[in-house]
Amino acid sequence: MCGKTPVLTTSKHLYLDLDKIQPRSEAWYKETVEKGKWTNNAITTTNTFLKDGLKKRCITRDLKWGVPVPLAGYEGKVFYVWFDAPIGYISITGALLPDWEKWWKNPDNVELYQFIGKDNILFHSLMFPSSLIGTGEKYTLVKHISSTEFLNYEGTKFSKSRYRLNK
Repeated sequence: MCGKTPVLTTSKHLYLDLDKIQPRSEAWYKETVEKGKWTNNAITTTNTFLKDGLKKRCITRDLKWGVPVPLAGYEGKVFYVWFDAPIGYISITGALLPDWEKWWKNPDNVELYQFIGKDNILFHSLMFPSSLIGTGEKYTLVKHISSTEFLNYEGTKFSKSRYRLNK
């Protein structure tokens, strides 16, 4: 914590109930891994999360920057970037293309490839697909994941929280 003492506070947040959707997410995952192309570490990491059981994931933060939560009682809260960033893939397509559903609601004709770092596997292999599965609509879900190991910078793991962005 860089010399700072952690302070515990009570705060109201929103969560994704991933535990409730695990059976459907797991069935989708098993079928996708069998038919798609996933790197070994994407499979191993995803299997670990599923074996341990999906947990509720907090999707809000008490920060001054980010996308504000548009609900009464959540003033001053923003969405966690790894909850809203994947949704941004769909919204940016929708902002630029009137026929966005041709890509995002066409799983029989569109194959989604994602190239990610190891630290983002959970978000792309389970959180984002589970969010889309949970809508009950027929979204295009990732079929192929190519995941590298962690990005290193000057011999250590690249980490914003560990101040490894700049010299």
